[in-house]
Amino acid sequence: MAHISFKNCIPVRAIIWVMCFTCTLFLYMLRINLSIIILAMVQPNEKGNKTFVPECKVIKQNLTFDGLTAEALHSNIEDYGVRYDWSSELQGLILGSYFWGFTIAGFPGGAIAEKFGPSKCVTISFLVSGILTLIGPWAAALNPWLLIISRFVIGIFGGVVFPSLHCLVARWAPPDEKGKFVGALLGGSLGTVITWPLLGYIIETFGWTWAFIGSGGCVIAWTISWYFLVTDSPEQHRTITEEEVRHITESLSGSISKVKRFPPYKDIFLTIPFWALLILHFGNLWGLFFLMTAGPNFLSSVLGFTLGHTGILASLPYLARLILGIIFGQIGDFIIRKHYMEKTTIRKSFILFSHFLPGVLLFAQTFVGCDVTWAIVLITMSLGLNGASTLTNLQNSQDLSPNFAGTLYGIINCVGSTTGFINPTIVGYMTAERNGLDEWHHIFYIGSSVYIACGIVFCIFGTADKQPWNDVTDKTKPDTEGVENIGFEDVDFSKSTSRENTKI
Repeated sequence: MAHISFKNCIPVRAIIWVMCFTCTLFLYMLRINLSIIILAMVQPNEKGNKTFVPECKVIKQNLTFDGLTAEALHSNIEDYGVRYDWSSELQGLILGSYFWGFTIAGFPGGAIAEKFGPSKCVTISFLVSGILTLIGPWAAALNPWLLIISRFVIGIFGGVVFPSLHCLVARWAPPDEKGKFVGALLGGSLGTVITWPLLGYIIETFGWTWAFIGSGGCVIAWTISWYFLVTDSPEQHRTITEEEVRHITESLSGSISKVKRFPPYKDIFLTIPFWALLILHFGNLWGLFFLMTAGPNFLSSVLGFTLGHTGILASLPYLARLILGIIFGQIGDFIIRKHYMEKTTIRKSFILFSHFLPGVLLFAQTFVGCDVTWAIVLITMSLGLNGASTLTNLQNSQDLSPNFAGTLYGIINCVGSTTGFINPTIVGYMTAERNGLDEWHHIFYIGSSVYIACGIVFCIFGTADKQPWNDVTDKTKPDTEGVENIGFEDVDFSKSTSRENTKI
């Protein structure tokens, strides 16, 4: 009986795409949930007998910036559950603790995924993270340091996820579908779009404790589906057709090897294009994590939005980034198929959209003051255009070394993720005495400068050429090992096992 061609049904790699997309969605749910929950967990900042209120709200009421007493403001505070008297510095530490763990795990994350298998690493990561999120309210009640430790551990386990996904992309995505698959890694943008409004509604309706429980429960439920649907490579999948396996492996011929080898760290760190990628990725994550950790604070504490509206408006830039990221990914795949540009030219050309224009728009943000409409538009456009990172820093590790793409991404994500705790620390320090427009203008100046400077470095030193140390050879193994120890380019499918000889 003839097999059904994968062209007449849903290809398995489409399912892998969906699972990669939802993986990053739930990873971001774990990462950003506390950014909005903490607004309902803490008392407003006080100094003496006065409380800082949103500056734009005060300006509209023709009052001085600290012109309302603490008693007057507290009478209008919503009851979302117990509130803790945490300083702005402690709040910055709590928000940044996830990224401390995420950064530490990022460096070995790629090597761990390549050694033990990316699908298994993702399963364990989300299972542990979901459980720790569920117990978040009790950790906060006992001691804020327990919450910090739990977030730190969640970050450690989350640090292996993106390197694992890059391993999967390298093994599952044909070259002319790389942009589409890397676009799946922007699912975190939809995660932000869903998480902040959803948690804002849950907090306003049931209290902030249920925001922890809801996000943790969703993550655990998703982990079960990942376990049953995703494998490390096409050959290991239980329901994939022979034709689809052949299509993927032949398209990857000469790029991916099955030989296990310790990552060539010395060669990697002596490669200038790798350092250019690292700096580019750092700038990308600076802008991303800045709006992720500090965006709700700016909208609520300066512009004066309610918690529910803050969640909705803070998520808009991520919706724009998701939509434009997928569009940019498709554009890149089209350009490659038509051979309109070399890969290096593509990577450098789209820096204009992923870094330069977002930096300019962040700078322009400082000119609009309390104009809420323009503030939202500029922030949304800035992060939305950063969706072009699907053609720049998010793909370049695949260019430099398909065999060690997970390792490369793990390293650059390790360094880039430091922005996740640097940003809250800077914001906490600069707004400790006064949380107003002037302070936030300086914060926007810093973000704009980092975006543009990192893009310039890559345009000078970056490349999309595959590096010599990508090639994997294993001269210690005997030839009788066959296809299990050689690259796809050495496989003779006509003399392979009965599976490969089956007529489609």
